[in-house]
Amino acid sequence: MRDSYGNKVLIVEGKSDKKKVKSILKDPIDIICTNGTISLTKLDELIDSLEDKEVYILVDADESGEKLRKQLKREFPNAEHLYIDRMYREVATAPAQHLATVLIGANIDVHTMYLEMG
Repeated sequence: MRDSYGNKVLIVEGKSDKKKVKSILKDPIDIICTNGTISLTKLDELIDSLEDKEVYILVDADESGEKLRKQLKREFPNAEHLYIDRMYREVATAPAQHLATVLIGANIDVHTMYLEMG
């Protein structure tokens, strides 16, 4: 039996990022919060559980986001990295339309009303 979320997993930093992205997504994607940092134990568990999934990484365009991205790049070499425009700095404060465009660029289905905004 396959899980209800299919094969895609999106890794974000915080709960506010998760909430924002979840409202835009049309695809049933599992969203994992690292809460900014991630312990090696938690990381090992993640690696095991995400082995056969498509992993996407969407973190803030700031120092802590870049640090986390580097760590995740090492652990998930096949993950697809999604980038928000540096001027927005944080996923949670980026305009919904911008996030929708970033997600659709990675073939992640979003609610079309977010693409029509702006």
